[in-house]
Amino acid sequence: MAKLASIGVFLTLSCLLASTFSVDARKQGLVVEELTEFPHSFGKQSIVNFRVFVQDLGVNHPNTTTYDVAQASISNTSKTGFGKVRVIDDLVTAGPEGDSEALGRLQGLLTRADLNTLAIAVNLNFYFSAGPYAGSTLSILGRNEIGLAERELVVAGGTGVFRFARGYAIQKTNSTGTNISVLDYNIYTTYSGTLSEM
Repeated sequence: MAKLASIGVFLTLSCLLASTFSVDARKQGLVVEELTEFPHSFGKQSIVNFRVFVQDLGVNHPNTTTYDVAQASISNTSKTGFGKVRVIDDLVTAGPEGDSEALGRLQGLLTRADLNTLAIAVNLNFYFSAGPYAGSTLSILGRNEIGLAERELVVAGGTGVFRFARGYAIQKTNSTGTNISVLDYNIYTTYSGTLSEM
């Protein structure tokens, strides 16, 4: 009984503290500060075009960089694999060959999101660890209809020199082999600063 009473007192005190904090938060209100520029900005934005290649090692590759992590109740019977979610961590290179200069990784989620056409909703981040964009990321989103020769995706932002980035990427399949696909990304995007500052 004493234990139940202690729990009741604890719960009552917790509720009182929570309500006190929420009242204090309401009293303070939203703090808004008007700025003339973003902090930590590199300055004026410019436009750049560059091309990179992604070494996509399939789920059956011995060194796979692609894993299925979830699926819907209909994924196995759907003609498009609807609802299947895959996570990737693919090598990004300067050329189509697997041993060309490594520039970073392409990491993110691929979701089969069309009931009738083989199309993937992509949520991807280029993480650059070498080259002129080392330390920066670039976020790519959109609908990737695999059957098309060229797929246009959105550049939705980034970090480092790609803060506030906007633009688009054209993805093509450069080549396919046993459990490996090489993807070609031709990217047009804004960036902050100059290449000499990177």
